[in-house]
Amino acid sequence: MPTLTIDGKQVTVEPGTTVIQAAEKLGIFVPRYCYHPGLSIAGNCRICLVEVEKMPKLQIACNTPVADGMVVRTVSEKVNQGRQSVLEFLLINHPLDCPVCDQSGECDLQNFYMAYGLYDPRFREEKVKKAKAVPLGPTVMLDAERCILCSRCVRFTDEISKTGELGIFNRGDQAEIGLYPGKELDNRYSGNVVDICPVGALTDRDFRFKARVWYLSSSPSVCNGCSQGCNIDLHYVLDRPHLANGARVMRVKPRHNPEVNQWWICDEGRYGYKFIDQGRLRQVLHRGTEISWEEALGQMAAGLSGARTEGKQASVAVLASAQLTTEELYLVRKLFVDSLGVAQCSAQVPAKPGTSDDFLMKGDKNPNTAGAELLGLMGSDPARFDLIERALDGQVSALWVFGHDLVELFGEEKVKRLSEKLCQLVFVGSNGNGTSRYAHWVLPSAVYAEKDGTFVNCHGRVQRIVKAFEPLTDSRPEWEILLTLFRRLEIPVPWKGPEEIFAGLGAGIPAFAGMTYEKVGLQGVHVC
Repeated sequence: MPTLTIDGKQVTVEPGTTVIQAAEKLGIFVPRYCYHPGLSIAGNCRICLVEVEKMPKLQIACNTPVADGMVVRTVSEKVNQGRQSVLEFLLINHPLDCPVCDQSGECDLQNFYMAYGLYDPRFREEKVKKAKAVPLGPTVMLDAERCILCSRCVRFTDEISKTGELGIFNRGDQAEIGLYPGKELDNRYSGNVVDICPVGALTDRDFRFKARVWYLSSSPSVCNGCSQGCNIDLHYVLDRPHLANGARVMRVKPRHNPEVNQWWICDEGRYGYKFIDQGRLRQVLHRGTEISWEEALGQMAAGLSGARTEGKQASVAVLASAQLTTEELYLVRKLFVDSLGVAQCSAQVPAKPGTSDDFLMKGDKNPNTAGAELLGLMGSDPARFDLIERALDGQVSALWVFGHDLVELFGEEKVKRLSEKLCQLVFVGSNGNGTSRYAHWVLPSAVYAEKDGTFVNCHGRVQRIVKAFEPLTDSRPEWEILLTLFRRLEIPVPWKGPEEIFAGLGAGIPAFAGMTYEKVGLQGVHVC
């Protein structure tokens, strides 16, 4: 366990640790372009120069292993001069594209020039011209003039996606990244090369020219695209709707979590955000006619109360969803099962697995299947798959559906017959689908970006989603709808919001014992 000194601070690290890693343990940032903690070390950009005592030349921090007694200075006149020279070299052929570059505002060339550059340029020759705005695939655009050949993208396709589409071709000042003949950058994780590009050479075709990054707000969340529960940041615009034609969410970026997704996210999750602003349900409807929330929930509460009074709980069925937060699933169970005695309450539907792999993508495209299982809303009972058949046979008169598209699951003919057969078909969901077309009641709900709560991923990790902005138009989060029904039915509950519901969940379900939002934090914790 070598002990070294960096900028006057001592640190003890594991053997084989590099200087840049040891500095990070002390909270000391060393600039970098080619270095990325999730990739192999290339050591070719040279911006991470540091001064090591007893070594005559500056050393690169990313590829210099520590030694016991080593003394390192990351800030000195010699270090600053070295970094300044590196920047001057890297910027010799770099175009002045900042006014039109999507990376402007989060570009390490800009940032490090302001921190370590500020030199008087000496280059008077013509800059080397290279290809601009070259599509590498459906998601990524290349501007070869901006590339500083850090090789991060090449190492990503070699080491992480293991698809090997990219390479560095030609030599000297003609060198540039490009595709191997016959290849296209179209793997399941291709968008990550944009995230790790430190300059504006690789840009996202989906985000390209949508908005300047300084207009974006950011909110931490969890991807709802599959049961892996990758940690993400939602980047959105609220005060400048003209920039995005009224849309709020501009892009999704991965958020580092070493226990879940490391630094990465799949393209399916990255580009699956558009339902947040598109195709949304905006009004409460009763058989196609707009109606107020108060009137709708009043009538529904009266129907549920009547079924309980007359002992007809068996005629009520609930199809919950693993897209709901754990708090909302808990309220579904408390209301329909524990309070009203509804026996037919489940989140289980016929499985239709999507794309999966041995890295991040899971076939289960719901973020909270594990949470539903812990709450007893999933199981192996085959009768649960016969819910629609029982309803068609007249054994169910009222069916509540949370989010599911029954047309996709069971076919349009069955859903049409179901709508005619049932006395009450209630759809609670954020986006229109086949069920909402045939539902008697449509209650517009919030998407995951519009509410607080938790998901439990396939590895049993409880993770928080955080409300980024208010629900669209007249939609409400499911937990609010359910709490209103509790009050209308005069069933006492002590909770007023997700955090209090989660505390009640921790008190009532052993797997969540002792958990709070503070303990879960933004990295999550495993269930007990």
